[in-house]
Amino acid sequence: MRGALALARRGLGQTAPNPSVGCVIVKNGSVIARGRTADGGRPHAEVQALREAGEAARGATAYVTLEPCSHRSKISPPCTEALIAAGIARVVIGAPDPNPAVRGAARLREAGIEVSEGVLREECAALIAGFAKVMREALPWVTLKMASTLDGIIATATSESQWITGPESRRAVHAMRGAHDAVMVGIGTVLADDPALTCRLAGYRQAKLVRVVLDSKALTPLGSQLVRTASEMPVWVVHAPEADAEKLAALQAQGVRLLAAPLHDATAALRLLAQAGLTRVFCEGGASLAAALLEPRLVDEVAWFHAGGIMGADGIPAVKAFGVQRLPAMPRFRLISHRVYGDDILTIYGKMA
Repeated sequence: MRGALALARRGLGQTAPNPSVGCVIVKNGSVIARGRTADGGRPHAEVQALREAGEAARGATAYVTLEPCSHRSKISPPCTEALIAAGIARVVIGAPDPNPAVRGAARLREAGIEVSEGVLREECAALIAGFAKVMREALPWVTLKMASTLDGIIATATSESQWITGPESRRAVHAMRGAHDAVMVGIGTVLADDPALTCRLAGYRQAKLVRVVLDSKALTPLGSQLVRTASEMPVWVVHAPEADAEKLAALQAQGVRLLAAPLHDATAALRLLAQAGLTRVFCEGGASLAAALLEPRLVDEVAWFHAGGIMGADGIPAVKAFGVQRLPAMPRFRLISHRVYGDDILTIYGKMA
């Protein structure tokens, strides 16, 4: 199962709207085939591995990080039927499928296949967190990334921010972008920094990273890096319905995808992204976007890079005020891990249950 998990991790951010799943087929104590969900979500991991195994799959054991699908789609038959047809004798499952239409384990048992469930369940469930959240809440998994000084400042009073953290941290950020379906910023970041928002690690991912801008007034410059490269890599602008129609038409003409959401409604914006097929969103905006996501409790994970510097209260804080007046109203997160990158520390926090 750990081998299947490693395969699934390679596909994070590249399989939406489907989850990234890993499958390892073992026979007589040896691995005979491996597979992960293909970029774009099809074919599924089981199908990939069964193709590699061929006739050798008969009588073998399949280790799968997610319960095999049992419902027939317009594109392909269910993975349970593929496993049955291949003659697999045993299936070991990591996490159950959150899709209520799936009853894969039951279908396999009905066909006489031995099934074991819950192997490394927590690790397997973590890999499908985005898919599960879309299924349960119609919202994508949101990772909020911030980079600040030790005292929580992200820029000087004159808005100078490049670079607070070191090159090792910036490389780690590119890897984190690559493990998500999309990277999202607010219009303030676009106007201040003109970012490209790409994953600049050679060979790290094949699927194109969606770049999202929350831009209620459609202020994204036509000459920005994002718009100039929209025909090469997707750019989505989430705007208010009352945004300037002429500017929206100009953005669309450059290949930008437009999504209309109520003004200052981050929840509605994220629902649109989920409806459009995104399951994992990496948010890199500034203090305004952080507050807009934290106040309605939309953040599932915080990735905070702290650099070994102190700037003082005249700098720009990592999060703008969002109305917390008493401690019980403060969003709280649980510590998951921390890592050292050069002179910086990355701390990962998860949403409290």
